[in-house]
Amino acid sequence: MGQNSTTILVPVIKNKAQDLLDLLAEIKDDLEQGNLPQFEELNIIHYARWVVIDHGKSWIDDPDERTPKLLFVIDYDGSETDLLQRLGTDAANLLDKVYSLCEHFPISEKRNPASRLTYLANHTIKDAAVYIGAPGRTVQQIKEERNLRNFIRAHLDSKTWDNLSAQAIHQEIKKEVLSKEAFLFLNEKTKMPGINWLGLVFLGLVLLVLLPLILVWVLFIHFFYERKDENFTRKRSQLDDEFMTELEKYEDFKNQNQFTQLVDMKEGNARLITIRGMFLLSRSLIRFVFVQGKLMGIPTIHFAKWVLFDNNKRVLFFSNFDGSWQQYLGDFIDNSGWGLTGIFSNTKVFPKTNFLMTGGAYDEERFLAWSRNSELVTNVWYASYPDLSIKNVNNNTKIRIQLMKALSERQAAKFLKLI
Repeated sequence: MGQNSTTILVPVIKNKAQDLLDLLAEIKDDLEQGNLPQFEELNIIHYARWVVIDHGKSWIDDPDERTPKLLFVIDYDGSETDLLQRLGTDAANLLDKVYSLCEHFPISEKRNPASRLTYLANHTIKDAAVYIGAPGRTVQQIKEERNLRNFIRAHLDSKTWDNLSAQAIHQEIKKEVLSKEAFLFLNEKTKMPGINWLGLVFLGLVLLVLLPLILVWVLFIHFFYERKDENFTRKRSQLDDEFMTELEKYEDFKNQNQFTQLVDMKEGNARLITIRGMFLLSRSLIRFVFVQGKLMGIPTIHFAKWVLFDNNKRVLFFSNFDGSWQQYLGDFIDNSGWGLTGIFSNTKVFPKTNFLMTGGAYDEERFLAWSRNSELVTNVWYASYPDLSIKNVNNNTKIRIQLMKALSERQAAKFLKLI
């Protein structure tokens, strides 16, 4: 079963934005107290978030008066139609409470699974690029493999293993595990995704052929656009303390964190062409290369995506990641500063960039301040397995695969180190 991501954007009823914010705050409190919403029972949702945008706290000096809107972002297993159908049936009470404060939601007499599905489907917006840290792993599989690893760890701790070879210990563990009904799923074969070398070679050849055009385009952007750009020059100490405090209230409650960002595109088709080109490159690399738990060498991201919306005038970025906000963006700067700069230099008031991929994110102090300044409060955030890092998720799959193989002494020793 494949994994997918859906973004739903609906306008909020006039004068109901505060009511919606209050309701989402209640849902957030319920989550923090362990009262999980109906998402948990669906057992197909990895992450979900609700974010209210355009309700007065917009980013850098936004002059436009905008209608408040509600974002619903879901990372899940299976098809979008199946997800929306199940939400409209099994999470109906929660959806009705939230979306009754949004425009054009069916009145109570006309609410049913079909009308809810139609409403949500009509308000989906297309993703520009989506990254998945554990491709092919369903929520069910991730939880089963977590339980398997925990069982093996407990079994290893329950007795001494003196004078037994690693190979013998592996066989003993396998025998014990297969005797348990809870682990019958091991009879289903699985594998770790691998790099698509053929696709990567093809991508390399395409880039090589296009290299002269790319170099000309980079020079064109630099001399005709970048040199005239308005740049972000503030530091963290110059940002609004009250808003920074509110953002930080929604972070570091678990081993995982979330990030939501909203920025405006710079004017002109040249910038739109450039960012679309960067998204195309990102999608290709994600498909062919970044399939083993690392995005540009960053081993902390579960799901991340970019969305162009509002007639390509605005960009949203969402991420679910391990560790602290500071560490997360620091890893991005160290490992993929060029990629961040290549994308976000096409948005308004970014730190000074040269030749599309230099400067920008590498100006760490101003980039971190820009990131905070364009970040949004995520009103509700749901994580299906908040105790697991992306390293844990991928490691647990390796344990499962290696457990079911016949291993040499050396391989068995490596297997035990995974646990």
